[in-house]
Amino acid sequence: MGLNRNRFFMIGTLLVMLGIQFRMVESFTLNEETTQALIKMRDRSAVAANDSAITNYIQDIAMPKPTKRVEPPRWIGLALAAVGSVLSLHAIAMPKK
Repeated sequence: MGLNRNRFFMIGTLLVMLGIQFRMVESFTLNEETTQALIKMRDRSAVAANDSAITNYIQDIAMPKPTKRVEPPRWIGLALAAVGSVLSLHAIAMPKK
């Protein structure tokens, strides 16, 4: 199951749309669950060392729910749109089977 003309065109179109989306927004605010998952992935050693259920319960009550704000760099939107347009043009140039 290889990449044929239609799949190249679909991937290219999706990358162009994603690139435009990244160019239109300045930042994303993640919800509490996603932020907590990122913190747990980053601090696996700290979570493993502090594995008490009571401590986790107290932290959940005492600490406010954090949210993380992600500011993607401006160049990433242009890069995605450029790669997507090249893939779409490559799909158009491919011979039909």
